[in-house]
Amino acid sequence: MKHACAPVDSDAVSRILIVDDHPLYSDALESTLEIAFVDCDIRKASNLSEALREAKRGFAPELVMFDLKLPDVTGISGFVSLRQQLPDAKILVISSLASFDLVQSLLKEGACGFLPKDTSARLLISALADVAQGGTYVPIDYQSPAEDDNDTIEFDHPTLAQLTPQQQRIMRLICCGKPNKQIAYELSLAEATVKAHITALLRRLGVRNRTQAVVLVEGALAAQRRDEPEARAFLKH
Repeated sequence: MKHACAPVDSDAVSRILIVDDHPLYSDALESTLEIAFVDCDIRKASNLSEALREAKRGFAPELVMFDLKLPDVTGISGFVSLRQQLPDAKILVISSLASFDLVQSLLKEGACGFLPKDTSARLLISALADVAQGGTYVPIDYQSPAEDDNDTIEFDHPTLAQLTPQQQRIMRLICCGKPNKQIAYELSLAEATVKAHITALLRRLGVRNRTQAVVLVEGALAAQRRDEPEARAFLKH
């Protein structure tokens, strides 16, 4: 990576975690991030287990640079596990594993973007500027056409507003009374993945069971303006 780039103009990122098992690439990425984010605390993990340990020790990065291919996990399952442990972090996937469906699945799971590993330092810093300001970066080859999505809405409730699109979809089906097996079928997920999502969802909402979650969502929707079509459609299937 060449470093003829300017720092990112943002105070939103002061702690970064790099999760990558290739030392040369990880070191080069760290050097680029040091230019993009001045005086930032950057830590590195060579596998998912190390990353989870950093989080459990209290390190709370605002930004995570995550490789999908690690010694102890490969694919989206590692991302989901880290996302559950660091729900407030922006996770930017930077990996040699890439396909349209994979990138779209990552975005549904809450990734703030995706970059191939051969991305230049200049483009990386440009993407980081978007992400640091709350945006999402995806190369045009992996973008999907804009389309309406009646499965998600903008909640006024502060906790519900933090749910990822995939968590909203699962919550919507829970509100419709669907069992885990049916939710897994409709969202093309493994039933075990759905169970993991629901466990994380209940924890995030601060409730003990699905019934309490439904009550919370229905109450939040009732508090929103009833003339919002997306609010009315959320509980319909």
